[in-house]
Amino acid sequence: MTPKAYDPENIFAKILRGEIPCNKVFEDEHALAFHDINPQAPVHVLVIPKGDYVSMDDFTASAPEELIVGFFRAVGEVARGLNLVDPGYRLLANSGADAHQEVAHLHVHIFAGRRLGPMLVRPD
Repeated sequence: MTPKAYDPENIFAKILRGEIPCNKVFEDEHALAFHDINPQAPVHVLVIPKGDYVSMDDFTASAPEELIVGFFRAVGEVARGLNLVDPGYRLLANSGADAHQEVAHLHVHIFAGRRLGPMLVRPD
């Protein structure tokens, strides 16, 4: 299967370029984290890598090792900075249509702030 081409006009690319504002939580040379505009939990933060990566598959296959390590360290730093480690949090990265990925730029959701319930709804 051919990976989807990166669209430099996607909303996260525009946020990275400063064309669209965000409610920033964290930023370094590897990642940007900001509050989701449509939160699904009391804490709902998105962490995106600084680079043109469509999905986790694209990122782990194409990104330089320094960016991969820096991105995942940024995810941990955001969780620690928001004091989420002790009460707990959930990480989610959707990839592709079946997973309902809405923006074709790799992003990790951090959900927290209440008991989150089961991961998936079981089919009847």
